[in-house]
Amino acid sequence: MSRRPATVAASLLAVLTLGAVSACSGNSGSGAASGGSGGTPTVKLMVGGIDKQIYLPYQLAQNLGFYKKYGVEVQLSTEQDGGVGAEAAMASGQVDMAGAWYNHTIEFQAKGKAVEDVVQLSGAPGEREMCAKKSGVTSGADLKGKTLGVTDLGSGTDTLTQVLAAKKGVKTSQFHRIAVGSGSTAIAALQNGKVDCVMTTQPTVAAIQKKGVGTSAIDLATTQGATAAMGGAYPAAGVLARTDWVNSHKDTVQKVVDALVATMHWIDTHSAADIANKLPASFVSNQLVTKADYVSALTEDKGQFLPDGIMPAGGPKTSLATERLVGNVKGSVDLGKTFTNEFALKANKTEGLKTTTTPAGPTG
Repeated sequence: MSRRPATVAASLLAVLTLGAVSACSGNSGSGAASGGSGGTPTVKLMVGGIDKQIYLPYQLAQNLGFYKKYGVEVQLSTEQDGGVGAEAAMASGQVDMAGAWYNHTIEFQAKGKAVEDVVQLSGAPGEREMCAKKSGVTSGADLKGKTLGVTDLGSGTDTLTQVLAAKKGVKTSQFHRIAVGSGSTAIAALQNGKVDCVMTTQPTVAAIQKKGVGTSAIDLATTQGATAAMGGAYPAAGVLARTDWVNSHKDTVQKVVDALVATMHWIDTHSAADIANKLPASFVSNQLVTKADYVSALTEDKGQFLPDGIMPAGGPKTSLATERLVGNVKGSVDLGKTFTNEFALKANKTEGLKTTTTPAGPTG
């Protein structure tokens, strides 16, 4: 249900995990309880596509040395196309934390599972509805009768696609959705006419534009675009963990949040080029994009990242409204149990950092 990573060679993705544990190992995510080398707590964190721009803070924090600085060893891994999703791996105990979208916490609660977002990294999905020029799509109203590509059926991109249509009065039965993955497979689906549009992120967006096979029809990549299309700020990428695990590992959670809050401030005060220079070379230059393309795309969409890791006021309500709109959630939801700003507020205060995001209250 998380975003699938851009399609890069399997061997490359293996390298990107940087020695992290396999997502499919049957081991429980208990590293923080036992501690790492020298008593340093160890956390297993799986990301829903570690090389995608929407998820860059997790790896950036590692490369900047912030996890180490704040006293925690974070073992990063990335979910694979066709494999277990990051949020599912976290919920089942295969890993301790997931770098995934906030809306999953709402879906988990609806299924009777207590999962919470402990630090919020973005206030927009970072997605764009990329459509073939001949599709005629300029808004959700134009999705009627179209074949639309999503990463996976039931994924966040699937939900967003249905929301864009529903907000314009188009029923799910009035268009066709198919799973096309991401990266090169998504590009091929659009290029070969298998789909009229595909919901995707950078750097795939830049690759589609450079190849001339599609254009950005609907912008969900910036807070302004997301607010216009969704009716409010839509919190996307964050760190999710089981509530029972958070409650029993609060010191460790705080260290992870400290590192990521410091990373968000670093992103806010540095250029897209500075950020790209701190990421693995394979993230910013590969068969999809050149480094120049990557930097240009990040410059355009950098506004999706929140500068202080705080869940924004109104964000949870917007997310819940979209879940209800597409029928993912029908019963009552206690939004106050789906996120916490406790750790992010403390991180900012401890470091003397100025916060600019208005925090969401208990009702979202």
